[in-house]
Amino acid sequence: MKRRTLAAVAAAALVTAAPVLAQNFNRPPSFGTLNLSANFAPDPTVVAVTAGGNLPAERLGGSQCVGSIADAPDVRLNYRAGQGLPLYLSAVSRADVTIVVNLPNGQWACNDDHAGSTNAGLVFRNPQSGQYDIWIGHYDRGSRVPAQLRISEIAPR
Repeated sequence: MKRRTLAAVAAAALVTAAPVLAQNFNRPPSFGTLNLSANFAPDPTVVAVTAGGNLPAERLGGSQCVGSIADAPDVRLNYRAGQGLPLYLSAVSRADVTIVVNLPNGQWACNDDHAGSTNAGLVFRNPQSGQYDIWIGHYDRGSRVPAQLRISEIAPR
């Protein structure tokens, strides 16, 4: 009887101590929600954010998922694709920033050092319609830095 009780307590402890493997995209975004449709204006749409957090993006998997991010998304983008336009998501800062996005289909996309700079960017040639939850990361765990999220359908220069 004691063994069963100990086994049940040990199993319960393992379940409650298991790490969370994904960001909490159910939380409200820290810097707002945008609703954009293809051919939106202004282009680019820019959101001031504070990049970074206490959680390692590496736990999401993928070689480009790096840096520290917050638990809640920084920005939620509800996007309606169309007209064959691509979608560009980029993070710009004086610091070395990264970008992490949970796509409408539930997959993760990450980037660091896009186009030879310390800024991050993702290009979706055939973007999906739906909800994009976006985190802007920073390399110094626990440190927060000012940054901008830029959303565009025009290739950055």
